[in-house]
Amino acid sequence: MMSFEMNDRKKIGLGLTGFGVFFSFLGIIFFFDKGLLAMGNILFISGVILTIGLKSSTQFFMKRSNFKGTISFGIGFVLVVIGWPILGMILETYGFVILFSGFWPTLAVFLQKIPVLGWLFQQPYVRSFFDRYRGKRVPV
Repeated sequence: MMSFEMNDRKKIGLGLTGFGVFFSFLGIIFFFDKGLLAMGNILFISGVILTIGLKSSTQFFMKRSNFKGTISFGIGFVLVVIGWPILGMILETYGFVILFSGFWPTLAVFLQKIPVLGWLFQQPYVRSFFDRYRGKRVPV
């Protein structure tokens, strides 16, 4: 059985990813502040690269099935940096959903196991929505 080794590089990567999400959230709260959004994007991308490694990141972002998401996220990133934060965030959100769509089944299983919220996610209508995507494989 293979275990997930948590070395210092991965700890730093997870911290950078968390700070990236936090700064992006602050940038949205402060009416699309382009400085906070750009800093959040840079921290998020560098955190993902440190967490899963350079080779795995390159393979993930350059995979043919993820290419549309990579292009959308990249163009959105450039638009945020040059000063068009609203349009950039719309493109980044679309790219993020396309890129990480393979992780939704894993997230669904996690949400169904949370003690209080799990009851909500195990209702028949919500569960049928999640069961539709359960058999898919995680992309990394």
